[in-house]
This record gives sequence, C-alpha cells and structure tokens, in this order.
Amino acid sequence: MKIGIINVTGYTGVELARLLHQHPQVDLASVTGRSAAGKSLSEVFPHLAGINLTIKAELGDVDLAFAAMPHKESAREVIPLLEKGIRVVDISADFRLKDAPEYQKWYGFSHPAPQLLKEAAYGLPELHRAEITPAKLVANPGCYPTGAILALAPAVKAKLIEADVVIDSKSGVSGAGRSLSLPAHYSEANEDTAAYALEGHRHLPEITQELKLLNPKASLAVTFVPHLVPMTRGILTTCYAPLASAKKERELKELYRDFYKDAPFVRVADAPPHTKQVLGSNLCLVYPTVDRRTGRLVVISAIDNLVKGAAGQAIQNMNLMLGLPETTGLEALPVYP
Repeated sequence: MKIGIINVTGYTGVELARLLHQHPQVDLASVTGRSAAGKSLSEVFPHLAGINLTIKAELGDVDLAFAAMPHKESAREVIPLLEKGIRVVDISADFRLKDAPEYQKWYGFSHPAPQLLKEAAYGLPELHRAEITPAKLVANPGCYPTGAILALAPAVKAKLIEADVVIDSKSGVSGAGRSLSLPAHYSEANEDTAAYALEGHRHLPEITQELKLLNPKASLAVTFVPHLVPMTRGILTTCYAPLASAKKERELKELYRDFYKDAPFVRVADAPPHTKQVLGSNLCLVYPTVDRRTGRLVVISAIDNLVKGAAGQAIQNMNLMLGLPETTGLEALPVYP
C-alpha cells in the first residue's frame, strides 16, 4: 500500500515519516510541505537521511493519506482526497467532534462538511476498534484527550464515579507544534511551569464527548486544566473523581486490567508512571488508585504526545484500516534515559 503524508514538516508529520519508514507492510511513497517543497526530506530533517523522498507541493497517487495540517486547513485537504477514494487518517481536530456547531464555539469556524462528522470514526482503538477498521475517514484523537480518556474510560464505563471529574495534564513543549510561538521559546519555557486555557481548552469537548458515550446516562461535569512543563515530549495526566461506592485498590486495578486486556498499547502500571517510561513508544501507562481519606478515585496516565498522542496512534489506526495487526511497526520499546 502506498502511503502519503500531508505536511511532513510539522512535528507529527516528521514523526510519521520516521515510524512509517520502519513499517514492514507499507510504502511511504509521498510527502508534502508547502514551505519546503522541492527539497529532499533529508535536507530538511538530517536524521531522516535514510528516506529517499523529495517533499512535494501535491500528494499524488496514494492508497491512504495522513493529514497533519492545522485545524480548519486540514478539512480542505481531506475532502478532495475522500472524493478520490483515498482513505484518510486526519491528525487535526477537524473531524473529531460529532456536533458541527461545536466547531464554531471551540475552533472559530463553520465546518465545511458536517455530513462527514457522523461518518468519521474516532480513532481511539481501545474504544472504537470496530468502527475504525472499515472507516474511510478516521479522526485521530488529540494528545490530551488520549491520556485523559484512557485514564477514565474503565471507571466511567463501570459507573464507578460521580459527576464531578477533574483532569490535570502536563505536557512537553512539542505539543505546541513546530511553528514559532513565544511560550515555546527556550528562555520562556525552561525552568518554568504554567497552567493555560483555564477558560476552556479546545480538547475539552472531545474529552466529554467520548466519556459520555461510555455512560450516556451520566451527568459528567469535567474540569480540564492543561499545563506546559519544560520538557520536549510527554504528557502526564492525573484525574480525580468521587467514587460512587467504596472500592478497594485491588478491585480497581483488576477492573482496569480486564478492561484493557485486549489493548496491546495500554498497560496498567504497578507504580505511578513517569513520562520517561513511554518516551518514543506508542504505550500508555495507566495507574488507578483510591484516596482512602476522601473516597476519591485518582488515575494517572503517561504517554508520549508525539507517538501515542499523535503519529503512533495514527499508524495504529492505519493498521486497523488495512487489516494488519494493530501493533505492526509500533513495537519499539521506549527510549531511556
């Protein structure tokens, strides 16, 4: 199968190229990038010297494409591909939300193809494997939602928690993308930690959408606060929610292990996970526990935001769409130290 990447010059695009190059069942045939069109991939990214491709302005003939464009711009690229019969994994937020008016509220634009929102499969394989496999369009989840949803899904599905949910996430600077921005400058981000988007982050409706699907009768009130921390990769998420009934920690971990028994990339950890323990891998480490003093569920998750939070998960989705084992090309262990 010939695979293409739209916008290979962003962090997710270049990570896709690195991972697809070592994939044994597909051929990375075409990559695009407006600012670098005409240059070799290795000229723009010397660490990819083993990939003999020239960055183009147009994608050309491929069987499946990854769209790694910013929101709003991505939909304009994806729609013509679908009309040509090319299957797409979209990395942006443009097809994640099922309710079209939410795009005006959270992203500031009217969706150009609202009819596609219902057709698009939400690309979290642990929850939507059956919808992803036959899909023509898969909406790859956001990095924050991936860590948060995987942390909370078993508890929400089992109706273990009450309405008030708090999600506290800390992300490395690469989550801000490769374009220049003042908060991501070394002098600004180094030796500094700060919360942002307290008025409501764009990933919040995505998180609430998926949690409510797990328990439609639940009235969940979700508070989500993201933080920028001085590291390159990784997201550590800590979730808090009151337990509906007393639960022993052993029972809780058994519930989580059973929920994820068929999920090759989610592991229930024996100790609180570190972001370094997933660096460069498609793993999500989840650690559920109970605060006995307050009767509150506490769940911690760790992912690499550029792999399980973006490019790796996109390839996991591609594998399912192509009828391949979902672990194909993604079995590399984390990098340490």
